[in-house]
Amino acid sequence: MSSLVRLRLLPTARCMFDEPVQVKVDGLRSRQVVTLTARSTDKKGVVFSSSATYRADGSGGVDLERDPSLGGSYTGLEPTGLLWSMRAAAPHKRFQRTKSLNPHVVKFSVHEGEGRVLAEATNERLLIGDGVSRRTITDGRIRGVLFTPPGGGPFPAVLDLYTFAGGLSEKRASLLAHRGFVVLTIPLYVHDDMASNIEEVHLDYFEEAIRFLKKQDGVGSKGVGVISISKSSDLALSIASYLPGVEATVWINGCCSNTFLPLLYHGRQVLPALMMDLGKMIPADESGAGVCKNVLLDPLAEENRASLVPVERAGGRFLFVASGDDLNWDSEAYMEVMAERLRRHGKDNFESVCYPGAGHYLEPPYGPYCPSSFHGVVRMPVRWGGEARSHAAAEVHLWKKIQEFFRTHVSCGATQIKAKI
Repeated sequence: MSSLVRLRLLPTARCMFDEPVQVKVDGLRSRQVVTLTARSTDKKGVVFSSSATYRADGSGGVDLERDPSLGGSYTGLEPTGLLWSMRAAAPHKRFQRTKSLNPHVVKFSVHEGEGRVLAEATNERLLIGDGVSRRTITDGRIRGVLFTPPGGGPFPAVLDLYTFAGGLSEKRASLLAHRGFVVLTIPLYVHDDMASNIEEVHLDYFEEAIRFLKKQDGVGSKGVGVISISKSSDLALSIASYLPGVEATVWINGCCSNTFLPLLYHGRQVLPALMMDLGKMIPADESGAGVCKNVLLDPLAEENRASLVPVERAGGRFLFVASGDDLNWDSEAYMEVMAERLRRHGKDNFESVCYPGAGHYLEPPYGPYCPSSFHGVVRMPVRWGGEARSHAAAEVHLWKKIQEFFRTHVSCGATQIKAKI
């Protein structure tokens, strides 16, 4: 490495996962062309990396907030491009960082062309903030993790349903806790002593989780918020429609019907499952990934209408979020089905947002964009849709909107702090 070249991460090399970092290089030759790279490893040991070419200014400096990339993983002015453009060398790998206690470590480096390393810096991107408490929950049927912000509260409470892939994901919940929410994240199966597979879903489990959450120290809201994505979004609709105490629900790229598994409450089926026709699967392309957007049966067909979630029963607010290029299923059309159903019942307790260039997995910002990975239901790699740059911008916008939505609609006695991003 060159003793004259310095790579700096501002404002600090240690930050939260959902915060941007400014990358600057000093000490280069005037107008020198260099390659900047980022490299990280997920929880499964899969290496993700990105690179971009930059030209230094007359003083030998590069600033990613000022200077455009000339080529590589992305082009143009993209201050956080090295983060969201990281890809795995192997195809169909989704970046997985689910444990909050393990930071997302990104190693940045600057190279002379594509060769000698001139300088390096390490960015430690935390999933759990200073002072946020993490408690493993085993209470009755409830399994999960509870995150509580520092201070006495009162705080609004949120139930995080990152459920359908099996196991437990803490990332979104721990980041929301850092932003001022008490968050309980719960799995459905493949966690602790829970079943390795399920054939039905019971609303009673979520009812028990809501009661538990509302009793926790620091919770000041009368009801709770619910956040979801993909399959768990139709569960969130049912929770808001059938159970009391839900004030605000975030639905992200889900369906308007109960999908895949029948839904029961007090031992009685309340919604049948909307199923798939795998014959409508678009075969795999040269990369080995198919498209499953059209495999779900039509929820509006007469024989399937019983699976539609009666969202008009909900007393709380909805934030419907759809990606315009969602290739998992037609979430934008399903969003419109729900909006029209609510309007038909004289209700305006919702807002709808669509991100035209985004794909299926909208998550907290600044993580690697995932174009394709293994689909647990269709049992093969699929394309998720979206374009990396547009998807990354959507995640930044949505993350702030989610926080504002919950602060506005999950009532709490104390004045809420504003979103920090």
